[in-house]
Amino acid sequence: MLNIHCPCCGVTAEETEFHAHGEAHLKRFGPGSTDDQFESYLFMRKNPKGVHFERWRHQNGCGKWFHVARCTMTLEVFGSYSAQTYVPPQDIIDKIQHRRPDWSAEAPAP
Repeated sequence: MLNIHCPCCGVTAEETEFHAHGEAHLKRFGPGSTDDQFESYLFMRKNPKGVHFERWRHQNGCGKWFHVARCTMTLEVFGSYSAQTYVPPQDIIDKIQHRRPDWSAEAPAP
């Protein structure tokens, strides 16, 4: 079971208190986007084996959204941070690279 820290209210609890909502840092396209871009935004998601950035909601607590960096193979949680950021904080990137030296960050597009 995952132990997740909510950066909004400061509570650390089991994953049953939270709800996962998929990939974080998705690029939204504007009204002038092509059908392919819109389809990609709606339906195409990464499903990586390893480090992944996800959106979570503190469903049984403060109700706020935030992001979590975790490993999908080991369920190790590297950290959580505000959903109001376009890229993961440097301290979380450093933590991941320290524990997974072969991992390279893909910079999410804002």
